[in-house]
Amino acid sequence: MSASSGDRLSTTQRMRTPVGTASGRSTLHTVLLATLVGAIVLFGGITIGLQIAGLLVGRAGGGAAPISNDGHDHGAGGADAHMRPVDVSGKPSAPVFARGNQELASRDVGGVREFRLTASIVRWSILPTVPVGAYAFNQMVPGPLLKVKPGERIRVLVTNELPEPTSVHWHGLQIPNDQDGAAMITQPPIQPGETYTYEWTVPDTPGTYWYHSHFEPDRQQSLGLYGGLIIEDPAERKPDHDATLILGEWTVTAAGNVPSMPMAGMEPNYFTINGKAWPETETLNVKVGQRVRLRFVNAGQFVHPMHLHGQPFTLVATDGNPLPESARWIKDTVLVGPGERYDVEFIARAPGMWLVHCHIAHHTMNDNVEVDGGGGLMLVVNVTS
Repeated sequence: MSASSGDRLSTTQRMRTPVGTASGRSTLHTVLLATLVGAIVLFGGITIGLQIAGLLVGRAGGGAAPISNDGHDHGAGGADAHMRPVDVSGKPSAPVFARGNQELASRDVGGVREFRLTASIVRWSILPTVPVGAYAFNQMVPGPLLKVKPGERIRVLVTNELPEPTSVHWHGLQIPNDQDGAAMITQPPIQPGETYTYEWTVPDTPGTYWYHSHFEPDRQQSLGLYGGLIIEDPAERKPDHDATLILGEWTVTAAGNVPSMPMAGMEPNYFTINGKAWPETETLNVKVGQRVRLRFVNAGQFVHPMHLHGQPFTLVATDGNPLPESARWIKDTVLVGPGERYDVEFIARAPGMWLVHCHIAHHTMNDNVEVDGGGGLMLVVNVTS
């Protein structure tokens, strides 16, 4: 039963209860807790307000915040400084229909295969009408594809033309620790204007790998500073078609593009395969009966369940590791998480325009708009007889 009004104590009466009693101590605790919560809300609100104000002032003012000798941003704006839109003023533009992921040529220098990569900002078109400010290797997104063989000695000269430090991590490769490319951990960051040399012997682990920035990767990697690396297997029976498909994400705003990440206000509204969104993604032209290998590489920060229309595929390798026959799965959708690689194969079954796409519907739209049947992470496997 509820207490009558005569049984209830007024707020004033409760406050007057002696603190030496049990009920008094409980009342005091309640008051102290309420005061503490109020203070947290007050000062938390002030702190959040100051952070928001600082972010807005930093973005309105433009320009990069100072970078200290250790390569980290300690200037105005703090951690928010590297989340501002990309400044493309005075930067070159790649041709609108330029393709990323093009194989990189090397030269022989005293028995060592030498590659050159240059990191810089470029205006890159993910669609003909949607240019973005990209952090790119060799002015393409993704960066050029490196193809190497087990046992080769390779050297990669990386020149930094970005306005900030960078480094290159060779994702998944079993190489010496001092060549791993983790800035501030295994090497100093490559400062603007510097060239850094990586050199190692290619391990005997044929498969799908990739490389990407390992300095503030939430910004640099998200803005396109990545590329594919394939260790070829000289002994394998090669497929008729072998396609490396690098998945990326972009956050494009009226003020320019900012890094994509799972954080309020930074979520992507465009998605790309090899630097292009549907309908500008490449078409794979194959014939009935041919064996096709798709190498999925997720260079972004979101998961992508990649699905093939019309027939299943066989999962033949994960993260550069071939699967034995007994461990291979037959599927038609594979969930590719950030940093993961999955190699799938299928024999083209029947003529038609068969889609490959992410099965998160938002990831097959361009800024929430469907264009020519979709958008984003979609491409066609065109099978003819």
